[in-house]
Amino acid sequence: MSKVITIGLDIAKNSFHAHGADERGEAVFSRKLSRGKLLDFFASKPACLVAMEACGGAHHWARELTQLGHEVRLIPPIYVKPFVKRHKNDAIDAEAICEAARRPGMRFAAIKTEEQQAAGMVFRTRDLLVRQRTQLVNALRGHLAEYGWVAPRGMTFACLTRVTRSCKLTA
Repeated sequence: MSKVITIGLDIAKNSFHAHGADERGEAVFSRKLSRGKLLDFFASKPACLVAMEACGGAHHWARELTQLGHEVRLIPPIYVKPFVKRHKNDAIDAEAICEAARRPGMRFAAIKTEEQQAAGMVFRTRDLLVRQRTQLVNALRGHLAEYGWVAPRGMTFACLTRVTRSCKLTA
């Protein structure tokens, strides 16, 4: 049996698919794995290159597999798409990831630390809150305009406890 050099891993919420290839790029195995058995599967494999698409959960699994001694590379999904040969499913995606990882000119994404992910999460959460607040204020201004109340633009209008003083609504 050939020695596995590269494993393409298609990750999902509950089930994963691993595609292993030897030094010639020939398929050695293709297996569906449950979330609970993923780390046991990789612990039983000798250290090799593991490639995944850089998507939700990929950084967590990359850190876990690195601790097991594997070299992990994250590939942006846009670079994997040209390697999908036929109809899309988990096994075919894992094969495409494996093939893409073997290309010499392939670009990879850096694996983020937990701190980097947390900082990004804080930034995205704040951005979402600001956008939602703006949507609410604009919706309220629109509803009031239907009753003839015209409010000035800006966040001073958002302070509804002082609407009559800070906004100077006109009928």
